[in-house]
Amino acid sequence: RALFAEYAAELADPEQRRLYEEEVAALERERGMEVRFVHPAAGYVLRTSQAGSRRCYLNVCSTPQVGAPQARPESGGHRWALPYSLAPGREELGLGGRRRLVYDVVFHPAALRLAARSARFRRLLSDTALEAVERHCGVQLDRANAVVLRGTKYK
Repeated sequence: RALFAEYAAELADPEQRRLYEEEVAALERERGMEVRFVHPAAGYVLRTSQAGSRRCYLNVCSTPQVGAPQARPESGGHRWALPYSLAPGREELGLGGRRRLVYDVVFHPAALRLAARSARFRRLLSDTALEAVERHCGVQLDRANAVVLRGTKYK
């Protein structure tokens, strides 16, 4: 227990985390790879279900390391390009010991600013996040009942 407590304290220390990231980046550079750590800022949370029964949350976050959204004019409106980064899903324990799945979908901060000003753009961003998780993680999400959790920025 003492070793585990020491390990947990080390993980929580920002200075230790910075040193760890520097060491990993140096090791990857030696192998000829460029590595960048992404530290997303909280945005909003979508609650839905996976396979009709398992509760699932999508954190829609932002970081400037992801490409900015771009609009191209077309007849009848605009076609948006929304670059994103997707972290693998993780399982967490919720209230009452229930297991829930959490996915992080990271966009550029400009995309979240546009979503805060426009309900239609927020719907587009949410649909893009749902589609990204379905496509890359091979899961089926309940899109019809996906809702934005008010007052929650990150799970």
